[in-house]
Amino acid sequence: MTEQTQGGTPAQGGARVPDSGKVALITGASRGIGYGVAESFIARGDRVCITGRNEDALKEAVERLGSDRAIGVAGKAHDEAHQAAAVERVMEEFGRVDFLVNNAGTNPVFGPMADLDLNVARKVYETNVVSALGFAQLTWKAWQKENGGAIVNVASLAGISASPFIGAYGMSKAAMVNLTLQLAHEFAPRVRVNAIAPAVVKTKFAEALYEGREAEAAAAYPLARLGVPEDIGGAAAFLTSAQSDWITGQTLVIDGGIFLNAGVA
Repeated sequence: MTEQTQGGTPAQGGARVPDSGKVALITGASRGIGYGVAESFIARGDRVCITGRNEDALKEAVERLGSDRAIGVAGKAHDEAHQAAAVERVMEEFGRVDFLVNNAGTNPVFGPMADLDLNVARKVYETNVVSALGFAQLTWKAWQKENGGAIVNVASLAGISASPFIGAYGMSKAAMVNLTLQLAHEFAPRVRVNAIAPAVVKTKFAEALYEGREAEAAAAYPLARLGVPEDIGGAAAFLTSAQSDWITGQTLVIDGGIFLNAGVA
């Protein structure tokens, strides 16, 4: 376990943010939404352990976040050995894991459910749902059961509405919403568990949904833009803060108002 750096971490403008003493494990965080969450947590003084499949990308992300505040553990989210290694590393390095953000996910198929390869469906479910349960079990046993904390599951708007051509992904994210309910009930009162359901966020993962037609895609949103990782990072920071201490088992929709258009011809 390393000693905490005195004086906090640099913030924008050169000011230093006091060390919060809290630690987060964020999966799938070498880029995109997960990286945005890591930035938000570090900005408030937390330390983070981020995971990702690509070791080089993960190292670059740690360098950008600040190696005095961040560590990385490379591996595939659905690999139980990787899950155990990540939790073991964060406990060795920081001695605690207050927050878990289950962000790692995959969507390798685009097409109708009628033609969905069932092996692909199993892969999506294993990566998007079972891995989240695995990480939650491990962080619960390693720290949260005795010391408390919070878990945030990154679901999707696709999990609470019909999702043409990404049905397997939507199905898995609906399961993430229910997993949130189950864990919130079981882990209370020590640990709060909530979910975030974003609409389209501008990341490499979601490029197929807006690439080459961003203005057209954004025009459908009442707030006239697509989401950015910082939008989700801010929400995750709120759901792991004292300001949300009486919130558990909820799914926070962050959609730029797109649901307001439901049922409008």
